[in-house]
Amino acid sequence: VSLRAEASQSIAHDEMQVTLYSEAQDSDPAKLASLISKKLNSAVETSRAAKDVRVSLGSRHSYPVYDDKQQKITGWRERAELHLESRNFSALSQLSADLLGTLQMGGMSFSVATASRQQAEDALLKDAIHAFNARATLVSQAMGGNGFRLVSLNLNSSGFRPPMPMRMNAMKSMAMSDSAPAQEIEAGSSDVSVSADGVIEVLMP
Repeated sequence: VSLRAEASQSIAHDEMQVTLYSEAQDSDPAKLASLISKKLNSAVETSRAAKDVRVSLGSRHSYPVYDDKQQKITGWRERAELHLESRNFSALSQLSADLLGTLQMGGMSFSVATASRQQAEDALLKDAIHAFNARATLVSQAMGGNGFRLVSLNLNSSGFRPPMPMRMNAMKSMAMSDSAPAQEIEAGSSDVSVSADGVIEVLMP
């Protein structure tokens, strides 16, 4: 007999990711690169001093700006990103607000930390197996058997959503403020489930 049982749970997002960026344009590419580097270096230094915040540099690229006829280069535009990540929402929110004076908001998202996800899956794994055994016992009894033998069992986890991005209109309002207040955080949650799919052999008297 083929059976399926499942255990699920809603897990609160406990990790926050923020992407900030600096973007500018100048006719002198060396001057432009120097400007971007100074802004990023200052932001990195400030971020390193923040509590419980992991800092990393993202992509950085420049491209030419052409005239109306698309024939002559009139300048250069460059963009560089700074990635911030933390489980301390208040610290990262305040840091992001402080940096918005010189950088712009590129994105904000929330997810479940790897350790939290693993802990939740381990607990649900036991629940799914118990549910499978209970269903197998019920099937055996309904068929008039005196027990069952497990033939095969497959366990699979699913359900975690990718990081949830912050709404663009909220990001724009934050970026437009020269002294943006710390963002109120509602991180949300994701549903995770562990399924047990297996085959049993009912032992008949």
